Amino acid sequence: MMNHPKMKYTYVGVDSHKDTHCAFIINCFFEKVGTFTVKNAPNEFEAFVEMVKKYKLEGTSLVFGFEDVSEYGRQLVSFLLKKKFVVKHVNSYLVAHERKSLNVTQKTDEFDAECAARVLLNRFDSLPKADVQDKYWILKNLVTHREAMVKSNITLKNRLHSLLASHYPSYTNFFCSIDTLGALAFYEKYPSPSKIKDVTAEELNEFLTGASGRGNPKDKAQKILNYINADGDTTIEHQEIRDSTVISVVKMIRSNMEELRTIDKKLEELLEHFDYKLTSIRGVSTAIAAGLISEIGDISRFSNPAKLARYSGVAPITQASGKSEAQFADTRGNKALHHIFYSLALSLISVSQSKKARNIYFHNYFQKKVSEGKTKRQALNCLQRRLVNIIWGMMTYKTEYRNPELQLIEEPQKNPSLKKPSIK
Repeated sequence: MMNHPKMKYTYVGVDSHKDTHCAFIINCFFEKVGTFTVKNAPNEFEAFVEMVKKYKLEGTSLVFGFEDVSEYGRQLVSFLLKKKFVVKHVNSYLVAHERKSLNVTQKTDEFDAECAARVLLNRFDSLPKADVQDKYWILKNLVTHREAMVKSNITLKNRLHSLLASHYPSYTNFFCSIDTLGALAFYEKYPSPSKIKDVTAEELNEFLTGASGRGNPKDKAQKILNYINADGDTTIEHQEIRDSTVISVVKMIRSNMEELRTIDKKLEELLEHFDYKLTSIRGVSTAIAAGLISEIGDISRFSNPAKLARYSGVAPITQASGKSEAQFADTRGNKALHHIFYSLALSLISVSQSKKARNIYFHNYFQKKVSEGKTKRQALNCLQRRLVNIIWGMMTYKTEYRNPELQLIEEPQKNPSLKKPSIK
């Protein structure tokens, strides 16, 4: 009598946390064999394996299912792979779905590990193998750190806006942006009108020129002083304390901006190890390229663009019943990757102040979809799907993007082609 292939294994689901790993072991009939918890430390990993072996059924091999293979579970996964064990990545959505299907209201580490083990058994053949690659992990950490710095800077700039609104009611007319070199230097030296009341236009102009490193309009300094005079005296009690707060916020913004420049340089150096030419697309910065690579990972995981589209949540979901059929946006995909494709699509259909489209192919394609009756959001979804094809091709074949020439959008296009932009 031939045994079923799934009877060859003992299934171990692992729920990983910062401090501990919880393992839950089942047989091929979903019956509990055992469970235990160990400390999340490399010197405990040998003990983890020995403990699992005590529960291994005779005549079977051990297989492991991890929900987390990139953060708290990464070191243990790497250890098990070096020991030649089979380790599968159990998607967190599948674990959550299994938890709901069991109709159990409690949520414990042991129960999560059990759900991971059940999914491992149910979907053993379709689950991807865990793959710990240091360069992708390091890149993801650097991208995450950059995103945290950007969010921090946004918070600081909002705080500075709030402070300046009472000090300089007309401050939005002073500089094109609150975080330019000239603006930051100005607000650090003159956090309130009380600090600038005896400064002449010539002195202010000389200061701004030195701070920004470039020339300013001759009347810029005078205009700033005119706005300040028109606003009147905004000095309040304990003004010095508020001034010190402005100076402190400015210093933190400048420090964050310097840190971001350092991170971007590190990203440029790290991207050289991937040999992808994503920055050849006009509008794709180093940060965007790093975000795409860190979220996609090894492109060989996706045998075609359609699979990458489903993974990123760009491909629509079809729901049909009887004769009715409808398509909806996929909310289960990688949200971070979906956001990158969405932002990139918006960027590529943008038009400069000189009325030149950043990418005339994408601009025309978007307008064509709108003219066919699609909403702008639906047209953008179509554009995202086309972008997935291009990114997949560039990463798979290590190719470079050939940008179309910048064109004025008012100019009539002779035989406007909406075909996919060529890649060399």
